[in-house]
Amino acid sequence: MSRNILTMALPMTAAQLINILYNIVDRVYLGHLEGVGRLSITGLGLCLPVISILIGFANLCGMGGAPLCSICRGKGENEEAESVMGNSFTLLILFGVGLTAICLLLKRPILYLFGASDATFPYADDYLTIYLCGTLFVMIGLGMNPFVNAQGFGRTGMMTVALGAAVNLVLDPIFIFGFGMGVRGAALATVISQACSAVWVLGFLTGPKAILRLRRTALKLRWERVRRILGLGSSGFVMALTNSLVQILCNATLQRVGGDLYVGVMTVVNSVREMATMPAAGITNGCQPVLGYNYGAGQYRRVREGIRFTTAATMGYTAAIWVVIMAFPAMFIHIFNSEAELLSAGVPAFRIYFAAFFCMAFQFIGQSVSVALNRSKSAVFFSLFRKAFIVAPLTLLLPALGWGVDGVFWAEPISNVVGGLACFITMWLTVYLPLGHKPDGT
Repeated sequence: MSRNILTMALPMTAAQLINILYNIVDRVYLGHLEGVGRLSITGLGLCLPVISILIGFANLCGMGGAPLCSICRGKGENEEAESVMGNSFTLLILFGVGLTAICLLLKRPILYLFGASDATFPYADDYLTIYLCGTLFVMIGLGMNPFVNAQGFGRTGMMTVALGAAVNLVLDPIFIFGFGMGVRGAALATVISQACSAVWVLGFLTGPKAILRLRRTALKLRWERVRRILGLGSSGFVMALTNSLVQILCNATLQRVGGDLYVGVMTVVNSVREMATMPAAGITNGCQPVLGYNYGAGQYRRVREGIRFTTAATMGYTAAIWVVIMAFPAMFIHIFNSEAELLSAGVPAFRIYFAAFFCMAFQFIGQSVSVALNRSKSAVFFSLFRKAFIVAPLTLLLPALGWGVDGVFWAEPISNVVGGLACFITMWLTVYLPLGHKPDGT
């Protein structure tokens, strides 16, 4: 099981790391713009909740449909697996069109609600307007790539992300600095790179190498199938939605108690958190097709072995990166901006925010096992529990109790400990231990 999981996880982890470059490179370039670096990166940070919501809808279909495909393949039901993939694609198109229209119409009030000021709104507006024009590419590239991985083509799935990242890395400096487009250039480079990823995914899934192909006959929606896709994908969707809620609350609260400076600090914190969590996400996402396939085939001993290996690998990684971040916070801030004011405010904020980061491993493991084994209700509950029931209230309560800007950053480590342990212990008691009493093949 460890070899099978690594076969899937290593390309997916590499893809996640490449994806970091994809998403972070804009912030790195914009943060170092002459004279307006901090305002630019703060403006981009205001767009992150919207981007998280778009990614959440992509995951709703992709991370909901792909595990179902793996389970169907394990049962030998390839035709149903293709129907699940086709229905997921149709949902992605519908969501993409609807979200583009809604966000373009409401972007101004949305950005001010999310913590924009008159100084940062122009940068956020320029970026978001262009980015939204590529929403369909985001839906297809992110939403359909899990179906490539679910068929065992981890390297091909990695190439989806690598292609987009390479295009983005090349175009970003050309558009931002060469053409003097600033934030608009960063957004345009991102849209073009997402389009390349979407074309790559569709080319593979409609080509001869795919085991499960995207066929026109599978696109017609069936409610029962849609219900299963959305039910299982709702875990990742709720997580993205609650992440957006927390980002909105953090930005708005920090704007009120600390101003644009601390909104900028939170943008850098979120960027580093993305870099730190993506390898863990690669490991846990990589285990899902393997666990789902063996669960569908009734190989429960192998499922338990896979859970143990995933737990050890994820916990080992998160502990190691936690030590590095806590020891060298200034090094990570310098990646995005080197202004003395940002460094002075950012270093203590980093040490608070990442104080219990190693406990995030428990949340990742518990969530991934629940999704892999089609336990959507448990996955959704713990997505909500950590962010909506712990982080969001504390983000509002702690500053009001006199903790100031530090209170906003303390909400995260508290949730890591409480929410992460609750998620993992529940998975261990309700999934791992009961599987030990089920004979294989039943």
